[in-house]
Amino acid sequence: MADTNALAQFLAEVERRAYRQAVYAVRDEQAALDIVQDAMMKLAEKYCAQPPAEFPMLFQRILQNTIRDYYRRQKVRNFWVTAVSFIASGSDEQEDEEALEHTQAADEKDNPINVLASGKNLALIEAAIEKLPARQREAFLLRYWEEMDIAETAEVMGCSEGSVKTHCSRAVHALAVALQDKGMADGQG
Repeated sequence: MADTNALAQFLAEVERRAYRQAVYAVRDEQAALDIVQDAMMKLAEKYCAQPPAEFPMLFQRILQNTIRDYYRRQKVRNFWVTAVSFIASGSDEQEDEEALEHTQAADEKDNPINVLASGKNLALIEAAIEKLPARQREAFLLRYWEEMDIAETAEVMGCSEGSVKTHCSRAVHALAVALQDKGMADGQG
């Protein structure tokens, strides 16, 4: 079936970019892998019959919703870990440490992209992107990483085109300041 082949080709092309986008969003490599896999499964299960031209927009919307779902689950999980920790006696301290350790972000130092890219400038840029507020980071990555236009980005983010422009402008300004503070001037990297 041609639709299945087109979907498989699209997923193969978008996999790495989606993973980096998810890592930037959740700051946890394992969670990012799960998020991308879930988003790909949802696209394949629910939208495989759609025209291939619609896959990028559908996938980005699904990916962003899956990232938001991750944060909602983390918020609930963290609430219950905190509540149980407060109620539990001192004998359960080791279990609490294990539960909290699970929610900590994975280390970026083992990421092959950082190693292969002869990493100083790339690492500085990635660190600056990670520090952006979530909506600014999302708008920036969709516009400049995924190369979506303003209307597409607004649709994926579920906001107005003006909001996209504002988020992108603030993100670019914050990145410029952060990178300049780290010694990167215009024209470097």
